[in-house]
Amino acid sequence: MSVAEPLTIGVAPVRAVDVARAASDPSFHVKLNQDALSLLSRSREVVEKAAALGQRVYGLNTLLGSGRDTAVEEKSLLTYQVQVVRYHNSGVGSHLDRATARSVILARLIGFSRGGSGVRPETARFYAELFNRGVFPAIPREGSVGSSDLTQLAAVAAVAIGEGEAFDSAGHLVPGAEALAEAGLQPLVLAPGEALALVSANAYSVGAGTLALVRLQHLAELADVALSLSLETIARYDGGGNLSPFSPAIQAAKAVDGQRDSAAAVRRLLSGGWLEDVRPEVSVQDALSFRAAPQTHGAFRALVAQLGVALEVELNGRGDNPLADVESGLMVSGGNFQPMQLALAFEGLRLAVAHVGISSERRTAKLYPPQRAIRAKHLQAAGSSDSGLAQEELPGLLWYSAAGLLAELKFLAAPATLGAPTLSADVEDHSTLAPLALQQLEKSVEALEKLLAIEALTASYLLLEAGAAQPLGRGTGDVVGRLADVLAERPSAPDLVERARAVLRSAVAEEAVETGASR
Repeated sequence: MSVAEPLTIGVAPVRAVDVARAASDPSFHVKLNQDALSLLSRSREVVEKAAALGQRVYGLNTLLGSGRDTAVEEKSLLTYQVQVVRYHNSGVGSHLDRATARSVILARLIGFSRGGSGVRPETARFYAELFNRGVFPAIPREGSVGSSDLTQLAAVAAVAIGEGEAFDSAGHLVPGAEALAEAGLQPLVLAPGEALALVSANAYSVGAGTLALVRLQHLAELADVALSLSLETIARYDGGGNLSPFSPAIQAAKAVDGQRDSAAAVRRLLSGGWLEDVRPEVSVQDALSFRAAPQTHGAFRALVAQLGVALEVELNGRGDNPLADVESGLMVSGGNFQPMQLALAFEGLRLAVAHVGISSERRTAKLYPPQRAIRAKHLQAAGSSDSGLAQEELPGLLWYSAAGLLAELKFLAAPATLGAPTLSADVEDHSTLAPLALQQLEKSVEALEKLLAIEALTASYLLLEAGAAQPLGRGTGDVVGRLADVLAERPSAPDLVERARAVLRSAVAEEAVETGASR
């Protein structure tokens, strides 16, 4: 789907990657089609029917949590909507960035369109306008225990009703009413039951999760790039680089999801290079960090795919409580707001990221001896006019940074979802902690990308030092050429890694386009 076209929200399933793309581009607009608006109207009729009949419905005419059986008088229902938003607007910590805030608004808007929330069509349209006009609510990162992201969504709802805080076009914090005025919007007046519908969803975990999904897809491909570069390197310096573990025969012998894709990516990156030719002197087996990488990277790819499934279950499901069930015409209380599958997907991926990191750090360690030998040679030649790459040497202790990043990945892999206390007079006695699991995963993604960049830099430096006696693969040669430009400028170590990450992102994105990979 082209980002030049608006994302149309109807009743058809929505893809997680499309949500991430729309959230990441401030110029991207969304629109509700007539099917969605019709379903919203029917959903609202269910709410209004229950209210007209005087039925006791959680959050519509009762208090919340431990006050679930305490009635709210009809004359107080409109005032109660504002109280619900104010009460839950209690998050703390740093604010979400613009892309993440947009993902929260969009995920909640999609949730409305599934027909279970019972909000009015005009309320859904208002959220579409928040998104389209670039309203940027100040959403605190901490506060949700993963049984609906109440505090994050209340921060959005507060701005919608003309309260709370937002960032203006200059990036300054301003009152929510001022941000609405800047966007040409009047504050939203909530109807009975709408306050709970606005705040009771997992739109932070889902929206931000789609952004994490795209980064994880990139990491899966980047891991294969770094591995391919290291295979080229050990072939030149250590008699390794045996490609038999990546052969179609090995991949066909065991059906591990993602494994074939990883091995195929490595073969594609190395195609046209000298490693494709069987060398009689090549080692019969490389270390497991090379030889079993398709299994490790494949398992990682499989878990990334499972995250995509879990996100789309949440995006396209009806997680509202109470549920405005159009089919039966009833308001039904339930627990679909508990995103356990999604929380466990976040959990499992941190373990997988750590395993990918272990393999990468071990490969980087095996590239250290030739790097040390080259440094010694450069020291001896320092007085000559031809000192090779002495002026563009790789900072020698990046391996130490890789080891530190690996330690961080192992720490971040610890369970995050098991620690929630009971809340609301023991009524809310189990929570998923999906937001915490997601935030730890985001940190893991950041650390792994740096670690893989260090591996790619180290391998590229050694390949450049080895010269062009043997041709590199088409894919690996392209990456080495790009990183050579970065190395030649001799930036500081932090800048070197950051610039390498940018180069590698670009290379991976272009490779994905060329091969038709789904992003």
